[in-house]
Amino acid sequence: MRVAITTLGCKVNQYESQAMEEILLSRGHTLVPFEDLADVYIVNSCTVTAVSDKKSRQTVRQARKRAPEAIVALCGCYPQVSPEEAAGLPADLIGGSGDRMGFLELLEGLFQTREKTVALDDAFKRRTYEHLPAGGLEGRTRAMLKVEDGCTNFCSYCIIPYARGPVRSLPMDQAVAEAKALAEKGYRELVLTGIELSSYGRDLEGRPGPADLIEAVCRAVPEMRVRLGSLEPRTVTEDFCQRLKDLPNLCPHFHLSMQSGCDETLARMKRKYDTARYFESVELLRKHFHRPGITTDMIVGFPGETEEEFEQTLAFIRKCGFSQMHIFPYSRRQGTPAASMAGQLTTAEKSERAHRGAEVAEAMQRSWLTGWVGQTVPVLFEEEKGGFWRGYTPQYMEVKVQSDRDLHNQIHNVAVTAAGENQVFGRLLEEEPT
Repeated sequence: MRVAITTLGCKVNQYESQAMEEILLSRGHTLVPFEDLADVYIVNSCTVTAVSDKKSRQTVRQARKRAPEAIVALCGCYPQVSPEEAAGLPADLIGGSGDRMGFLELLEGLFQTREKTVALDDAFKRRTYEHLPAGGLEGRTRAMLKVEDGCTNFCSYCIIPYARGPVRSLPMDQAVAEAKALAEKGYRELVLTGIELSSYGRDLEGRPGPADLIEAVCRAVPEMRVRLGSLEPRTVTEDFCQRLKDLPNLCPHFHLSMQSGCDETLARMKRKYDTARYFESVELLRKHFHRPGITTDMIVGFPGETEEEFEQTLAFIRKCGFSQMHIFPYSRRQGTPAASMAGQLTTAEKSERAHRGAEVAEAMQRSWLTGWVGQTVPVLFEEEKGGFWRGYTPQYMEVKVQSDRDLHNQIHNVAVTAAGENQVFGRLLEEEPT
């Protein structure tokens, strides 16, 4: 079969799509771009917002229109939480957010029978971790390793616990083995990811925590950079930092989930920390790691958010001084407690606050980037485009240099000479790559 896969949503979805690609290739199928004609189109969907649902539906319809005789298969979080809506789409196979191997086996059978099939389980009954092949697309420098699935936080705005079920973790020995295999394939950087990485290990014997996993992986693959996915701020403690600060291949880039810088808003969101605890994590990271990149997400216009509360959030993010932020207007998600809360803001109000938040975030990022001018940084180069080679520092700062050499998948020291809006520019130092 000629199979085309498109992925909507988070890094975990990206990981699972790459795993499905690996499985399909191992079973003799051919992968083609999603925009091309194919025998099978797979839409790996997202449901984090109502907009995500809409995009998932549109993508299914577009695939059907492009190739009326092809098989269209839908999987992921959207059909898991909205099975009746998904059943009404022109998809021949509908799966959920689990059992990717079973989904692909059904797909192969469907190619012969052409009978519409719906295969959904109850996410809350999942108790075992689905082990999928780790990796990345061919020619890439960075691979992802999913080590955890599921979430039981039940934040008031979030549908994901309903889509993914309880916490399940990849045993540490298997995570280490996967990391070693990826190193042997030539990847220079490994991203540890999960739906709720901070919950890693709570379902395993002995209850190892994220720090145990990170230590084990970093020591197993000393030649690879190890980068972390999103962390809940309470994960960052004095002990966490003391244990990890001397791991030379751990990237000092920490994405600390925030969502709001106002305690009243955080309480309505059912987050399990306040701004004081969050800022403690920021200070600990800056105390123990050299110039760490600290990034975050923020939701603006949450139900009941007053102008005063929003101003508190703006003041708090300035205090934190993030290197980069992702800012989202609150999206009303049916099936979550926040959807029925009083004080829903208008689209215009949310857009205006998102714009103001972005202005603050952009100013912080420019300050962060400018602070690196005159410094020498190690850069893992990924690709050449528009006359510049592009890569990233351990802090996840994008760096561009001009060079006639092939720098792909090499680490070079770069003298930073100028700061742009979203990246810095530099001069390649003449030396052997690492």
